Order: sequence, then structure tokens, then C-alpha cells
Amino acid sequence: MSVNPFKMAQEQIEIVAKQIDLDPNITEFLKNVERALIVSIPIIMDDGSIKIFEGYRVHHTTIKGPGKGGIRFSPEVNLDEVKALATWMTWKSSLLNLPLGGAKGGVCCDPSQLSMKEIQRITRRYTAEIINIIGPDIDVPAPDVNTNAQIMSWIMDTYSMQKGRTIPAVVTGKPIEIGGSVGRGPATGRGLYFVLQALCEKMELDLKDLSIVVQGFGNVGGTIAELLFERGCKILAISDITGGIYCEEGLDIKELAEWRDNGKYLDSYSGDKIKHISNDSLLTSKCDVLIPAAIENQITSDNADKINCKIVLEGANGPTTPEADEILNKKEITVVPDILANAGGVCVSYFEYVQDTNSYFWNLERINKELEKIIVSAFEKVWEVSKEKKVSLRLAAYIIAVSRIAKAIELRGFYP
Repeated sequence: MSVNPFKMAQEQIEIVAKQIDLDPNITEFLKNVERALIVSIPIIMDDGSIKIFEGYRVHHTTIKGPGKGGIRFSPEVNLDEVKALATWMTWKSSLLNLPLGGAKGGVCCDPSQLSMKEIQRITRRYTAEIINIIGPDIDVPAPDVNTNAQIMSWIMDTYSMQKGRTIPAVVTGKPIEIGGSVGRGPATGRGLYFVLQALCEKMELDLKDLSIVVQGFGNVGGTIAELLFERGCKILAISDITGGIYCEEGLDIKELAEWRDNGKYLDSYSGDKIKHISNDSLLTSKCDVLIPAAIENQITSDNADKINCKIVLEGANGPTTPEADEILNKKEITVVPDILANAGGVCVSYFEYVQDTNSYFWNLERINKELEKIIVSAFEKVWEVSKEKKVSLRLAAYIIAVSRIAKAIELRGFYP
């Protein structure tokens, strides 16, 4: 049975609320979203027919600043998923102490079945439909599953044309030529790397000696796999939408990245000692570090008992259900939660937003230095609270993130 992601997000809030004795009124407030917009997107398809797509944009909270969160194009997109993702974005921004709230968006469509012209029409109409609840001072979207810099360009252009002037700060994850930031593309994967590096120091592990399994070979999974491969780690398995591959002696990630960048999928990759495996087999493969970097609800009560690693580093949002979390804790597997592990993306998105609003751009060295400083500082705080309160890293991260939002609500009060 599939897990409702929004109920999962609400359950996480209830768990931390009990831990910090949170005011029940604030708990109830945080279990709901500020606003949720559902839009109809009628598109003239290439064959002349009209097809109606459904789109969403959700603000969980903007109490500390503009909403921040990606837009995904996927046939699985639904309102509860977007509400959950917006909620997790709130905690991510709060944990990094960024002056942002949590938001998310999506369109229920399958981009693999659409032409680029159809995708552009969907993007522009979707932007026009949500235009009143996005903007530099309201909500700043970004790329997510199946969206990219080109799609962000179309959003920026549509918004700017409607407003009568160029407004780069309406979205992040844009091409550098129109106000994007260097380092934004690999930011989530690089943030994962900085967090794992810091964790290894705490656990007295040598990073280069670790064996790694990565679920996902897109922007996040691909980046962290390449960074760890360059460091000398053995990448035992990796997967894409067609399935996974495994090699006991380690995969050549550089070669696989070239394969992927040429438009090929892993199901057609072959080589000596390469085994093609299912998603379930990949997740339960024996390794030191498991990195789920695909979609939510991958580690559940059905397979948590079979997870065979020392560390789970959450590259995706919500890949582990609360029930699975308990099982992993009992097995003494260290889980680095999504709101910390994959926060590199929102961090550099914030840098892009700051650069756009100030019309002053940073170099890559500064981007990576600032990213490492903020991510490692957040990790150190989470580690400290975890040890002090004798709780998991996830609960420690939520204690910090929720407490900060709760304090902001308490100071501002409820209007009217």
C-alpha cells in the first residue's frame, strides 16, 4: 500500500511536537498549508487536439520570507505530494537558517511523451495560471523532477512579459546567461558530499574506503556518485528509471556518465561483471552508504529490515517513511535526513536569488565555500542536538527547524 506523503509529513511534525512540547495551536497550524492552488492547463497538442493537464502550486509557510521550492513534471504528481514537498521545504530552509519559507509545485504530465514545443506550452500556461502567487517577494520556484534550466527560462520569460520588465529573481536554477548562478546544477549533490564528509569525521570513517550504492542517476544521484568516484570510493550500484546495475568490483562512474549524457539508459549498458538488478535489490544491496536520490517513499516498513548499510544519506525528499525510520534506528543505521542532506540545492538557489536581487554575481569558489560553510554548520548543530538529547539525526534536525518556525509564529502571532 502506498504511503500518503502529506500524512507522512504531518506525522513527522507530530513526532517532533511531542519531543519539544510544542504549543498544540502551533502544531495544528504547521500541519496545514497556507495556500494551495490547483490550475487547469489546456494545451493545443502538436496534432491539433486539446489536452487538459492539472497543475499545482502550494505554499506551506511564508512566515520567514518568500516561499522556495521546485516545480516537477511527472505523471505521479498530485496535490498531497506537492503539499508534503512544500512542508519539507519549510524545514529545509529553516534548518539552514535561510530567510525563506516552503513551497512546491508540479504539473501532472509525462514529459517523455511530449515534444519540446508541448512542454514549452505547458510551462508557459502553467506560469500564467500561478502568476499571482509567485514572484521575488512571494514565492520563488526552481527545477525539480523532470524540469531543468530551460523550463526555468520559460517561466522567467512568461512572468517578465506579463510584468513588462525582466525579473530574473522570479525563479532560480536558470541558465547563467539570464541570471543563473554558477554551481547551481550540482549544488544538491555537492551538499550531500559535504555532509557525508562531515559525518565520516564524526564517525571516524575514511571516506575513500567506503562502498556506495546510489538510487538515481539524475542531477542529484549523478553528481554525488561522480564526486565520490573521484574521491576513490567504490560505487557498487546505481540506477535510473529503467533499473539498476551492480558490480562487486565497482562501477566506472565517469564512463556511465558519458553513456547517460549521450541519451542512453542503464538497461542497455553492459560490461564485464555487470549485473542488472531491480530497484528492490539495489536498495537492499550490502554497502557502507546507501544514497536514495530518486523519489519519496522508497524505504518503507516492507523493506527496511533488509537494508544492509551503515549510513543512509537521503538525497531525495522523503525517501524513508516514519515506520521505516524506526526500524533503521533499531538496526543502528545512521540516517542523515533529507532536510539536511540534500539542502545544498535550496542553499545555492538562495545564493542565486541574492545575486539576482543585487545584480552582483559570485564566482564558483565563493559559491562552494559559502555552501560548505552553511551546510557543515547546520550538520554540526544537528549532530550536537542529536548527542545532547540522545535522539536520531532526523529528530534533531526537525527539533531545530520546527523550533525556529514556531518561534517566528509566536513572535508574529496569528492574524487577525
